[in-house]
Formats: sequence, structure tokens, C-alpha cells
Amino acid sequence: IKDIKAGLVGFGATDKPLTSEELRKDHLIQFPAIIIGIAPIVNLPGIEPGQMVLDGKVLADIYLGKITKWNDPAIVALNKGLKLPDLDISVVHRSDGSGTTFNFTDYLSKVSPEWAEKVGKPNTEIPWPVGAGGKGNQGVAALVQKTVGSIGYVEQAYASENKLAYTRMRNAAGKVVLPDLKTFQAAAANADYGKTEDFYLILTNQKGAESWPITATTWVMLREDAPKATNEEVVKFFRWSLTAPEAKREAEQLAYVPLPDGTVKQIQGYWKSKLGL
Repeated sequence: IKDIKAGLVGFGATDKPLTSEELRKDHLIQFPAIIIGIAPIVNLPGIEPGQMVLDGKVLADIYLGKITKWNDPAIVALNKGLKLPDLDISVVHRSDGSGTTFNFTDYLSKVSPEWAEKVGKPNTEIPWPVGAGGKGNQGVAALVQKTVGSIGYVEQAYASENKLAYTRMRNAAGKVVLPDLKTFQAAAANADYGKTEDFYLILTNQKGAESWPITATTWVMLREDAPKATNEEVVKFFRWSLTAPEAKREAEQLAYVPLPDGTVKQIQGYWKSKLGL
């Protein structure tokens, strides 16, 4: 964001959108480019990927330091039939500023009034109540992998690629879902960008029985006052990445979700109105 504001690059990308006021101040525009999912990961003896179930309140209470044992009754109630150890929970979070943290804490703020009151507004960096920090998805994953009893959060693409024990989640509809392309797509399908200004819409805790609750968006930012040739090249690339079948296939192979066709049409109209392209 700093680089595109300073005009040092042709475009910037972020998982935390800017408000319309912020965009206008720096002569920027933004549009969504891809959908991602963020998943809790755990390191517990005998627990495989997708076995454990969590919900928003339990996740918030873990990150508030209120739930400190893996056999806490609130976790046990969500995981009947799963043998949970009498083991301390070691909380891991990002140490660096990140859009992943912004979306993760946005979700916690929506599902836990106590989190919203005590920690405050979601952001790329926050005053964590408890836990140790790791830099980047890789830093969080490394800490979780070497610490028995730990929990962290990473992009699902990273969790799958590195065979990390991600959890299932109970969503806003009360349904237990896995973090996968289908549930990310469901969350995106329930989002209405048409009612937003400059596509400012956070996808966490979306309605729908199949929606993954910590779904997020990567936005692309361009300068309205950049040379027209620069914006033409950037738009040309993203027109291809948003519409070409081969681009969509490649995104899905990496556990990213292409935008719905209706959203792509809105983006194309936005380019025309803002950039004349």
C-alpha cells in the first residue's frame, strides 16, 4: 500500500481494503482479485487435518486467554468422540502486520463482543492479549509445528501445501464446514459487492449453510493519475486473470477461488467508469 501510494509501483495488492475516503485522498482505486480462506491450525497428538471443530466464541476465548486447556468443556462439547488431551494451549499469532491478521481479527470482532470490547477494531497489527508471534504464514506454521499443544492461523493454501492440521469451523448458519474451495466459493457467492462503494466488503462470517466463516479477499490498487499506458497494462493482465479459464484453473490448483462472474462484470464496469478502460 505504501508503494502504490508513493507511485513506486504499477499496482499494489492487499488483504485489507481502503475506505473510499482513503482512496480518494491518495488518488487510488481498488477492486477484488481473488478469494482466499484463513484457517486455524493446531498441533495435537493424534489430531489430523479437518478432525477438530471450533466455533467463533471458542476461538475468540482461546485468543483472549480465557480457554487455556485443550480439554476445556467448551472445546469438548464441539468435539464429541474426539479424545482431547489435558494439555495447555499455546497461542500463536502473526508478529508482523498482515491482511491475514486483519481478516482473522475482523471475524473475532464479529462473533465475540468481548473480543471487540477488549482488543478493539480489527487491524493488520493488534495488541494481542496472549501468545507468541511468528513472521508470515511460514513463521506461524513453524511455531505451531514445533510446539505441541499450539494453535495458530494461516492461509488455507499454505496449510494444505504444508500438510498442517487445520480445523473445521461452525459457521454463522450453525453448520460445521471444512476450509476448501466449495466453502470459500459459498462465502463469496453470498457477498453483494453491488451495494458497496469501491468494493469495500469484508467476507468474514458470511451467511449461508456452506460458507467458510474466515473467508477473505485480496484487493488490487491502482493510481488514477498513473500514466494511461501503465494502467492499460495492469488492467489487461487482470482482465485475463479474472476471465480466462486457464487462469481460473491455476488459481483453484493453488486453493484460491476465482471471483463470481457477476462480480467480474461489476469490476469491468468500475474500470470503465474510473479509468476509461
